[in-house]
Amino acid sequence: MNKIIRVLVPSGVLGLGFDPKALADAVALKPDVICIDGGSTDSGPNSLGTSTSKYSRAVCLREWRQLMRARAQLDVPLIIGSAGTCGTDDMVDWMFDITREIAAGEERQGNRPLKVARLYTEQDNTIVACAFAQQRIKPLEPQLPLDADTIDSCEHIVALAGAEQIQAALATGADIIIAGRTTDTAVVSALPLMRRCHAGAAWHAAKIAECGALCSTHPTSGVIIVDIDQSGFTIYPTAAGARCTPQSVSAHMLYENTDPFILYEPGGHLDVRHTHYEAQGDAQVRVTGSQWVPTSPYTLKLEGARLVGYQTILLALLRHPHYVTHAKAWVNRLTGFLKREISVSLELPEDRYEIEFRLIGVDATLGKLETRSAEGVETGVLVIVTASSQAEADEIGKLINPFLLHYPLTDEEPLPTFAFPYSPAQTSRGPLFGFCLNHVLQLDDPMSAVRLEVTTL
Repeated sequence: MNKIIRVLVPSGVLGLGFDPKALADAVALKPDVICIDGGSTDSGPNSLGTSTSKYSRAVCLREWRQLMRARAQLDVPLIIGSAGTCGTDDMVDWMFDITREIAAGEERQGNRPLKVARLYTEQDNTIVACAFAQQRIKPLEPQLPLDADTIDSCEHIVALAGAEQIQAALATGADIIIAGRTTDTAVVSALPLMRRCHAGAAWHAAKIAECGALCSTHPTSGVIIVDIDQSGFTIYPTAAGARCTPQSVSAHMLYENTDPFILYEPGGHLDVRHTHYEAQGDAQVRVTGSQWVPTSPYTLKLEGARLVGYQTILLALLRHPHYVTHAKAWVNRLTGFLKREISVSLELPEDRYEIEFRLIGVDATLGKLETRSAEGVETGVLVIVTASSQAEADEIGKLINPFLLHYPLTDEEPLPTFAFPYSPAQTSRGPLFGFCLNHVLQLDDPMSAVRLEVTTL
């Protein structure tokens, strides 16, 4: 018999929302597991550097309660990976506190205890430094320079768990699994692989389903179902009017992936060069031909973030046509003037700070890579000051402030007045973090870099 493992993915990430009716319809299909992602590096290194979630706790609690109720109704595992955006130990505990709070207020059938497995993936800096000295840490592209001092300076380092670590948590019989940083595909692929579904199909299905209904024609509905078997997988949304098409499904291999045909994961890579996508009915897509290629040695990707400075920002608005048209020239002249003023008035050399101007409406997103131009009514001038301390960044910001309000394009013209959209125009952003690890850690035992704890509530 061709065994099918049905996976319910309610949303691309906890905290993003999903259609309650679509979730109820998905639950009615009796999936074998509910899987959801808890975060990523999409929004930069701040979450990892500060060990905080970018998502609202209240929103996460509300959505997690709905998923815990769905899990209880089905009596199947509920898995979240990359808990609290960054997957640090703190964020696993944060998610566990939410789970415990919900469980305390819920009535469970027969008063059956709730078993929760916590998979911790944060790494000790000293152990990582030891692995680096043993040459068990290898760089990925783009290569970031790495030495013992860089490792020591990391605020937090996490390893991205794969299917094997999630399977170990499933093997405990846990009702709920809260995992630290994982690959997006690990939580979806783990049970199908454990039940001996086709490996290529399991990994490919996980990649397509990881962001919920993003692979459908109605991405904001959130909810997706994927059926994985011994030869392929079938994927479909449950929201009214939503459809999966061969194009919407195949295109998702391009999402957050440098190669549309190869996807690297712990223990191997997925190859979809010979994959076939076929529409089934109006809303489903059947996928076959995906291949999983095991590799050795077994590796887990590492992510690390460290403090790189402190920031202050200012925002002004240019509306005079003369300055809107010549905004770049004005910024260039102002930049030279400010550097001289900072050197004289604050006695700071240029290597102690950085001033970045972003012209909103001109080139704020792409900077020098921008190829389009258009005349606008106004231009926003965002100034980002980075220095080695918040005090220095704030001092530079205060020096810049009056010139951002009044500074002429040439010496011969009247002094202009620009607009500050709020007061004070200057805002202290606080610590700035940067990613400093884009490497893999070689392991003899896939479980040696993680810690598993099981609690009965």
